[in-house]
Order: sequence, then C-alpha cells, then structure tokens
Amino acid sequence: MSSMAPVNVRINPMGMLVIGGGLIITLLYLFGMPDLFRREQRVSMKELLSVSIGLAQKGGNHVRDIYSKHPDKMDEKVKGKTKEGADEMLTNGDLESHRAIFYGFSKMYPSIKIFSEEHDNKPVDFNQINPVNTKLDEVEEIIKSDQSIPVSKIAIWIDPLDATQEYTESLTQYVTTMVCVVVDGEPKIGVINVPFKEETYWAWDGYGYSKNLKPAESVDLNSSQKHKIIVSRSHQGDVEKVAESAFGDNVEIIPAGGAGFKTLEVVKGSAYAYTHITLIKKWDICAGNAILNAVGGKMTTLDGDFIDYSPNLNVKNERGLLATVNSKLHYDYLDKLGSKAKDLMEATKSPGSHR
Repeated sequence: MSSMAPVNVRINPMGMLVIGGGLIITLLYLFGMPDLFRREQRVSMKELLSVSIGLAQKGGNHVRDIYSKHPDKMDEKVKGKTKEGADEMLTNGDLESHRAIFYGFSKMYPSIKIFSEEHDNKPVDFNQINPVNTKLDEVEEIIKSDQSIPVSKIAIWIDPLDATQEYTESLTQYVTTMVCVVVDGEPKIGVINVPFKEETYWAWDGYGYSKNLKPAESVDLNSSQKHKIIVSRSHQGDVEKVAESAFGDNVEIIPAGGAGFKTLEVVKGSAYAYTHITLIKKWDICAGNAILNAVGGKMTTLDGDFIDYSPNLNVKNERGLLATVNSKLHYDYLDKLGSKAKDLMEATKSPGSHR
C-alpha cells in the first residue's frame, strides 16, 4: 500500500490581509473606535466665558425675582449647621439659580465636570432649557484671542447664591451668583453677578476683564492710613484681635457677608485685604480667585500656598484665606497678619464654614 504524499498549503498574503481587514472593520462597527484613536473634544474658552456670564446672570435673575415676589416667604430652611454653630440656609432662590446654571452648563457642555454648592433631585427636561449666547458683544470687544482646551482639563465651580444668610435677612447688597472655570486646577475664568445691582464682573486670567473692574492702586503699608481688612460677619471679633496685634490701633475691620462681595471690595480698594480664618468651600472663592489673578492680585491660604481647584480634591479649603489686590501687599500682609491669623485658626479649632 503506497503512502500519500504530504500536502503543502500555501497561504496567500493578500487573502489574509483582506480577511484581517474585514475582521477589524467588523469589530469597529460592533464596538466603535478605541479611545486611543479618538480625538478629544476641545472647548473654546472665549465661548465658555460668554456662556458663564450668561448663566450667572440667568441664575441671578431667579434670585432677584423670587425675592421680589415673596421677600417674606422664600421657603427658607436650615440645611445644616457649621461647626461654629451657625445655620446653613437654603431657599428657593438657591435652588432655582442652581437649576438655571447647573443644567445650562450640562446641556451645552455635557462632558465638563461641574461642582455646585447645591444639589437637586428634581427631574429636568433639557428640551425646556434654552442655551445662552456664546458670543457676547462685551466679551468680543475686550477679548481679541482665544484658546482651545481639551474638555478633560476643564472643571466648573458654581455658587448659585452666595450669602444665603444675608439673603434671608434682606441684606441683599451682599448677594452674588458666581461661576468659575478651572483648567488643570487653576482658576482661569471668574464671573461674579450682583443680581440686586444688575451688574456682572468677569475676567479671564491673561486675556482681559470687564470694563467695570477697576483695580485699586497699590497701598503703602507704612503710611498713616488705616489697614482696612474685610472679614466675615460671623467672626469679626476674632480677626479684629489678630489685626490689632499686628498693626495696633491703626486698623479698621469691615464686617460683610458673601465671599464674592468681599473679594470685589478688595479689587475696588474699599478694603486692602480679605481674610478668613476658618474652613471655606472652594465654590465660594474660585470666581474671586480668578478675577484677582486677572487684575494682578493674589489669593492664597494663610500659609501662602495657592489653592488647587482640581476636581478630584477636597471641596473644602481648611487652611484659611488671604486675598489682596497686588502681590507686594499680599506678601506684606502674609508676613504681618498671616502667621497671627493662622495661630488663631489653630487655637480656635473651629473649621465651620460661614462666609
């Protein structure tokens, strides 16, 4: 019986190429393009600035309208207490402003991380949310260039109603709505809307700021002028002791509500410094930080460190706060006031947030 000769199988390279290509196309059809080959979405910062202004104003309109219609009945309630024992208030103004700003951003920029002081479980119909203008005349007039940023590098911090306590007490001059755009943890765009004055202040660090932002001139600490320091209404006395130990009688403490209001007072020169000696949330200070950076000012912890607004970090700043309108003044105040304020902060051990 004869044995069969061995069979040689020859593989056609072109055939294998066709089969392999067909397999890849099938897999891409079924599972989509791998992330490795996708081009990440980028965002125009100039357009995002216009949107931030529009949404901050939209939120402010809700805050003002609710107060105007029902100044004695805003469904206010205590949502918690600070560790200082102060009530943390929540009103319809907070919630309606939150919905306008948060969902406005969510519709226009669904991939951007957004952090808000308030939370809302009420179902929302995105079809009912009207987009805001992406090319405001006031922005086009001042900002002459643009920057395109990958969406993964951006986060947005919003405070739908800063100074809620004062809002319930009819101290509406302190009330603001704020938006801050962060890139790689750094505050770049800040918008502070003052709804009861119908004024909006904005800035994009390195690119320009609104015409109504007129930074104060430098202040000489060695002059006979009183050191004007603006602080939270809740701990005026504590900071006054610290300031007097640093400057003697040559100091004026200005109590005020709202971190946004206090930062604007520093920019205008109505106060030389804004200091805070207890815990404060990052949505309270991010917009003001961006504005100060844009006008040549500075905001740091009482240790002199910059505040990191990266979305993966704690929303609390527990190391105190110092804000001034220029760098030289900032480091002078850090030297004379910062260490004493930090000592008081450590001694009191009261990290409650009350702006």
